[in-house]
Amino acid sequence: MTVQLTSVGPTPVVHVCPVPHAAGAVPTVRGQVRAVLSEWGLSADVTMDVLVVVSELLTNALVHALPPATLRLSWVRVEGCRALRVEVSDAGPSLTADADTAPDPDEHGRGIGIVTALSARCGIRIHPGGITHWADLHAA
Repeated sequence: MTVQLTSVGPTPVVHVCPVPHAAGAVPTVRGQVRAVLSEWGLSADVTMDVLVVVSELLTNALVHALPPATLRLSWVRVEGCRALRVEVSDAGPSLTADADTAPDPDEHGRGIGIVTALSARCGIRIHPGGITHWADLHAA
């Protein structure tokens, strides 16, 4: 289910999408985000950066955290410029895997570095319902 709240005036345009904790969730949500960004008129370059950030944050939530996960897109100001905020919230970390099931460090572990490189700023907010990872990407 996708919820899109659109308004005119000082209230920002927001897109909220629950993320199923299932195989195929990342490409499905990424497709929904691509459609929203197209409707919002973002350039192809910004869209590609946003889609990479969405993929990385969603994958982290699905692999390392407890459900439910939710994606939220909204507009913020960063250094006086318009920026798109990507937020992925989840219910907090899942139990740590043992060494036999841990991902190969040569193939995993670069996601947050990629998010940091593509965003103007990013961070983590811990709240009673879990954790939100967020990134702001310049959109102008």
